[in-house]
Amino acid sequence: MEAHIAASILPLLGWAVHGGILARRLATARRDPLTGLHTRAGWTARAEHLIRRHPNAAVLLVDLDHFKTLNDTHGHAAGDAALAATAERLRTWCGHNGIAGRLGGDEFVAVVQDLTAGDLEALISALHRPLNHDGVTLPLAASVGACTLAELAVPVLTDALAAADAAMYAAKGRGRRSSRTTR
Repeated sequence: MEAHIAASILPLLGWAVHGGILARRLATARRDPLTGLHTRAGWTARAEHLIRRHPNAAVLLVDLDHFKTLNDTHGHAAGDAALAATAERLRTWCGHNGIAGRLGGDEFVAVVQDLTAGDLEALISALHRPLNHDGVTLPLAASVGACTLAELAVPVLTDALAAADAAMYAAKGRGRRSSRTTR
């Protein structure tokens, strides 16, 4: 190969490799390394797409109850196992009808195409199943807040998140291990 051809191909090859590395880093940044769920940025893009296509979609916020106590009592490995189990349960519950994400810490988020009272009860039940970790049964519990987009004057994700957050704190106020919708 002639020198001037090699000299022109080499920078292009370098840029191609660099582009591939950047693409992998961006994809990694949009996934939580512990749970495999989408991070806030990755989830938001997908959630906005889903709510544009499904006007009856619902947004849910999930906060683990007594997570700090579990983590302090049983150790960080147990806390990580609880987070991973919660993520898997939420992902399974969403199935092909929604998308789940981890906002950070012990806070999770989901958007689903439709939400019935039975669906919400199934999620609560799944999130409250104890977890066996290293021969110890860990109690898991979560408070869930939900907002159906049809309930909002302007069905946008930010307003739905705010309403689901208020509903989640109302559920915590009524007692842990519960849920609340904005209805």
